[in-house]
Amino acid sequence: MQITNTILMVRPVRFRMNEQTAVNNFFQEDLELRNSVINLQAQEEFDGFVKKLRAEGVTVIVVDDRMEMDTPDSIFPNNWVSFHQDGTVVVYPMYAENRRRERREDIFETLEEQGFEIRQIIDYTGAELDGFFLEGTGSILMDREHQKAYCALSARADEAVFIEFCEEFEVTPVIFTANQSVDGKRLPIYHTNVMMCLGETFAVICLDSIDDRKERKNVVDHLKRDGKEVIDISEAQMHAFAGNMLQVAGRDGERLLVMSTSAHKSLTPDQMKRLEKTSRIVSSPLDTIETCGGGSARCMMAEVFLPKK
Repeated sequence: MQITNTILMVRPVRFRMNEQTAVNNFFQEDLELRNSVINLQAQEEFDGFVKKLRAEGVTVIVVDDRMEMDTPDSIFPNNWVSFHQDGTVVVYPMYAENRRRERREDIFETLEEQGFEIRQIIDYTGAELDGFFLEGTGSILMDREHQKAYCALSARADEAVFIEFCEEFEVTPVIFTANQSVDGKRLPIYHTNVMMCLGETFAVICLDSIDDRKERKNVVDHLKRDGKEVIDISEAQMHAFAGNMLQVAGRDGERLLVMSTSAHKSLTPDQMKRLEKTSRIVSSPLDTIETCGGGSARCMMAEVFLPKK
């Protein structure tokens, strides 16, 4: 099963531009607003997004962030945790120290209260002590059907930890480096899921970000071998978060492709036509979250694949 009907989301209480992540998240920008105003705007965008998903029949489990934790990026839970079909929960090592406070066991209790079964927890956070990181489904794109995992290496995605993950889950690693232009330099993109989205029958990907031709060919070969239609996006579209989409199941199993309004607006008519053959597009305005957080719709959704009790 590649997609799910159930999503975990964390409602922010102290959202702002995180200075600890801005060092290598070049999608982040500062706004000339007080943090309290930024947080209120982010909450409005969050609530509107949740309302839209629920109206489409998606099950959204919302957990409130805790004021005392001062976790500006808590709105992106997919970076610290993933939930798997065999009842496994994985907890990941995080680059920014203040993001490590986002990890909360009470969220697991909430899921169990909702009827989900957690059979084991695999914890990779010890890698933080050695300065190695792997930020969840921000770093890892799983092709569950074909038992593969795609990862763009960066300061937030260490190859050794990724290989350990792949061995644990018995999946084939597809490793590459994705870059973006920053002040005339080519620098690694902080998360795989801003340059690539993997659906059941398609992949949206910014191929121009994979500078190494052999690596680019290898990624495309894997996708095509597994029957994925490759939909290429430009770097400009990637910066509008067109790579940061997620395919989910809505009412009666209808396939939905969830993205921000900015991502939706950036798509060409041909790209729209190709995507709409696979899913109905659902978009919501996330401008404040994208600008200050440097992440978008996909980053906000932690997929829940856990079995029911």
